[in-house]
Amino acid sequence: MEFKEIIARKIADITNLNKEDIKGYIEIPKEDSNGDFAFPCFRLAKELKQPPVLIANNIREKIELENTDISKVEAVNGYLNFYISKSQIVKESLEKFELKEEEYGKQNIGNGKTVLIDYSSPNIAKPFHIGHLKTTIIGHSLYNIYKFLGYNVIGINHLGDYGTQFAKLIEGYKRWGEEYNFSENPIDKMSEIYIRINKLCEEDEEVLEECRETFKKLEDGDSYCIQIWNKFKELSMQEFNKIYDLLGIKFDSINGESFYSDKMNEVIDLLKKSGKLIESEGSRIIDLEKEGINTPCIIQKANGSSIYATRDLAAILYRSRTYDFDKCLYVVGEEQTLHFKQVFAVSKYLGIDEKYSNGLEHVSYGMIRLPEGKMSSRKGNFIKVNDLLNEAIEKVKNIMEERDIENKELVAKQVGIGAVIFEDLAESRIKNQVFDLSKALNFNGETGPYVQYMAVRTKSVLEKARYIPKLEDVHFDVLTDDKSINLLKTISNFNDIILNSMEKNEPSIISRYIIDVAKAYSTFYNENKIISDNKKEQDARLYATYMTKVTLTNGLKLLGIEVPDKM
Repeated sequence: MEFKEIIARKIADITNLNKEDIKGYIEIPKEDSNGDFAFPCFRLAKELKQPPVLIANNIREKIELENTDISKVEAVNGYLNFYISKSQIVKESLEKFELKEEEYGKQNIGNGKTVLIDYSSPNIAKPFHIGHLKTTIIGHSLYNIYKFLGYNVIGINHLGDYGTQFAKLIEGYKRWGEEYNFSENPIDKMSEIYIRINKLCEEDEEVLEECRETFKKLEDGDSYCIQIWNKFKELSMQEFNKIYDLLGIKFDSINGESFYSDKMNEVIDLLKKSGKLIESEGSRIIDLEKEGINTPCIIQKANGSSIYATRDLAAILYRSRTYDFDKCLYVVGEEQTLHFKQVFAVSKYLGIDEKYSNGLEHVSYGMIRLPEGKMSSRKGNFIKVNDLLNEAIEKVKNIMEERDIENKELVAKQVGIGAVIFEDLAESRIKNQVFDLSKALNFNGETGPYVQYMAVRTKSVLEKARYIPKLEDVHFDVLTDDKSINLLKTISNFNDIILNSMEKNEPSIISRYIIDVAKAYSTFYNENKIISDNKKEQDARLYATYMTKVTLTNGLKLLGIEVPDKM
């Protein structure tokens, strides 16, 4: 049985609180002097109505340690510090790993459950910039995490291919289309037209009104508008797919907002039947005051055209019928928080099963900024992802030119793209971020290249030894020194890290964890001779190296990052 499980059960028996909740709060201390595991008793202060120091002292007095392999427990400043027999730490860590080996960390808790992940969703005819990269990378990592835990996962790219912005583009194309050659860099050309028409709309209200009327024509199936719109979509997807190919991302469904254009009338009919749809200044809305939302949700504009909330509701209705999902995650920036609160609240009036409305979740993330400020496609102030990825690859290629390795092109691609992905996932997704490519490409910092390099080092050690020992040949006592214990304890936490990352929809938990594993192995490697004439020592340390290789490789895969053969 795992030590966290034992500790949680002991505390639960004494406090009569939920064991699983307690288990989730157990930590691995950063300092060895604070034990092998620690429990912060301030977590129990509210339930037990006692100060943390008193709680820790009371539990310490009552806890029974017989037959547990816990050598001692100390109560220190409101913490319970647990010390485990080192030989037992080694034994349990290695045996736990040996059950899965190459699939270490993989679990089956999602068996029979379906999770939809709506992510990436770039706007047609606009450059794919680093703001879109954030949702794409977070969503792809969550896809990998849920899949690794046994869920049936459906990745959905809900393209922004509908709305007034396309009417603006059509209007701009009418005016200036002949000035542009769309055979090269078509999105750049469309972006230029979009910037021009927006500027004209700001200067002339009549032009803006013309754009609104053009959107109504698009909704009504005007042949000219449809023809131009399809052209924009085709050219855009050709460019987007280049980026997805570089990132190694494939979607299970690519249905844009337009897919739901013929499904919105049913949404309106259902909301009418619910008695919640009311008229306000010519528009149709849902009042959400009783839901604690002060802003009503607009369902249909005064001119009869739809709004993207209506299309999102049509998507929810379609997905509930098509996928019978348990969760539907929307990986979208935090600026859309109000929108999703409104849509999720209104979804309850569609007549769908309650589990679908309850399964909707907005996985928000913070703003990405350039050093000089916020990006804007209207103003043309953005970094294109294609340029960013290719720049990262080129910079790594220059570094690799000095090294004697094969497949330098492939390695440059793996490291360059891995650096960009890791930089995006290095911190909590809700934090605002200034994207710094030079920092991302640092081989010595807490970066993707550093973790990749440590994973490559483990592969190199194993290749030099030319074998991976069997667990039965490993002498546990070789691995009881402090550096080995620290490495094994960190690796043993992998299952819990993945679960925590899934429960919080937070890939950065994994990125921070594999940094810790890489650092722990670096120290272990520097302090212990691995390839040696002492077969007993070599077997034990090779097995710890193998454990590290698998943990780092699987952790990086969950983030969407490959491990090169050499670096």
